Amino acid sequence: MKKIIFLLMATFHIGIVCAQEATDFDLTIDHVALSVKNLDVSVAFYTQTLHLYEITNKTKKEGIRWVSLGDAKELHLVSTIKEPVIVNKAVHIAFKTTHFEALVKMLDNNHIPYLDWAGTLHKITIRADGIRQLYFQDPDGYWIEVNSAE
Repeated sequence: MKKIIFLLMATFHIGIVCAQEATDFDLTIDHVALSVKNLDVSVAFYTQTLHLYEITNKTKKEGIRWVSLGDAKELHLVSTIKEPVIVNKAVHIAFKTTHFEALVKMLDNNHIPYLDWAGTLHKITIRADGIRQLYFQDPDGYWIEVNSAE
């Protein structure tokens, strides 16, 4: 599975480089898909905890649900593949918020542990540019980064 993720990431990065050199087409992000164990639990996490909203799954396939990431970008949650997925913090979805303290409070209130990049529990990274960031995991172990939008 790690090889598949690496190949997908490598293909994506090559596509970006090629798109930057090409003049006949442009690439933009359409969606991110995650393999999940329990579709209802994952949808609840992204919609109820992170306040994203579910949108219509246009594939109409069972075991797949879609969540809006805003700006016409989507998160596809897929429960049809049963192979285990192992990821590290470098493989993550990143969001930004103008209400960083409110997010931290929500994580604390929901007993969702968060870390800085080094892995220190309940600590926030402050980047060289002053942006605050933290990392936490969804119910399937996928890493989520949130940055302050200052």
